[in-house]
Amino acid sequence: MNFRMIHENYNVKDLQASPAFYGEALGLREARRITNDAFTIVYLQDPTGQFELELTWLQDHPQPYQLGEGEFHLAFEAEDYAAAHRKHAEMGCICFENPEMGIYFIEDPDGYWLEIVPKRT
Repeated sequence: MNFRMIHENYNVKDLQASPAFYGEALGLREARRITNDAFTIVYLQDPTGQFELELTWLQDHPQPYQLGEGEFHLAFEAEDYAAAHRKHAEMGCICFENPEMGIYFIEDPDGYWLEIVPKRT
């Protein structure tokens, strides 16, 4: 039996700010959207279309989400790590760096951490 990861879900407070952040910071684009009276789900894809980030906005949850200790994250491989680091520094969204490991993290508008790693050869 085989399985393939298809998406990760993050609940978000602002359905304008979050997709805009992911578009600017990571090049993710909206693939589709589901909307009803209780929620809206926006699926964002990277250029390969192999994985989606599902952003869920709940009508009855206007407050920020409690993320616990924040010890989970989603990782992105940067083809040009130095250029990505410059862009994220300009955006002011770098929240943690580990130069020894050659990685850093950015924080989205809801407080989710995203790991940025260089392309491994």
